[in-house]
Amino acid sequence: MNKSWLIKASLSVATALTLVGCAEGETGTGSSNNNSEEEVNLGILQLMDHESLNASREGFLDVLEEAGYVEGENLNVDYQNAQLDQSNLQTMSERLSGNNDLILAIATPAAVSLANVDQETPILFTAITDPVDADLVASLDAPGGNLSGTTDAGPIKEQVDLLMSVAKDATHIGIIYNSSEPNSVIQGDEATELLEAAGMEVVLKTVSSTNEVQQAMESLAGDVQGIYIPTDNTLASTMGTVKQVAEANQLPVVAASADQVEAGGLATYGIDYYELGRQTGEMALEIIEDGADPATMPVQSSKALNLVVNEEVAESLGIDPETITLPE
Repeated sequence: MNKSWLIKASLSVATALTLVGCAEGETGTGSSNNNSEEEVNLGILQLMDHESLNASREGFLDVLEEAGYVEGENLNVDYQNAQLDQSNLQTMSERLSGNNDLILAIATPAAVSLANVDQETPILFTAITDPVDADLVASLDAPGGNLSGTTDAGPIKEQVDLLMSVAKDATHIGIIYNSSEPNSVIQGDEATELLEAAGMEVVLKTVSSTNEVQQAMESLAGDVQGIYIPTDNTLASTMGTVKQVAEANQLPVVAASADQVEAGGLATYGIDYYELGRQTGEMALEIIEDGADPATMPVQSSKALNLVVNEEVAESLGIDPETITLPE
């Protein structure tokens, strides 16, 4: 564990936060569960390289390996990373389509790109906030097509409450995200509604690239007493810049994911992307070993959320990390 951050609590929320009211199939791990002697061809399309998305992929592959599917032996993996380039997504989707037994899509643009070119291969997605709004599934309970997977929709209300608890005298709260990322827009809108309902004035800044983050943060700094950042790929890759501006202006930043906090935010109550990837891996085993159909596999949400505090950042803001707890 990185010494700059501290996991304060880990709570099981399988019942409360599972978006679908359906029990998962009992697919255990371990090599004894591998009933197939045939090789499995797996395609992976990842939007870009950063901690959350990488952790999702690693969790997914770890579950397969524990079940006896070992890359280079009976598992062939074609891993494609688009590096946040839409033209790459198109080309890579076409490469993976029709050439694999199963495809993993990591982040919404990757899943949308694959869905546009492949309506036959089973596709599982992860790190997606709202697969219904993205037109990837007909509903969370009954996806209806060749896609299903896991959502990273987090407890935005708890995250907003956490921010207000550390920015006690705040009257203005900033929100920043990339307006071209649908997941971020959805979360930003929800956070805005919650903050305004709590009497806060919301100052919104959107960016279209990593190059705009520093200027947007500096613009916010003079107008707000705290900042909220949703699970946004652009902001996640520039949290070092966010940290620099926030610390210089003594602004607490609550982000939506643990990796954003580790990289420079103050705190979150959010997703463990490695565990989310593992959940997706368990779904993959149902498809590979039991012939499960994504059309009838309910979309799952995270089983566990963590309260994470960046100790170093807290101390730089004059906050005792031990005092940061979830509001009752």
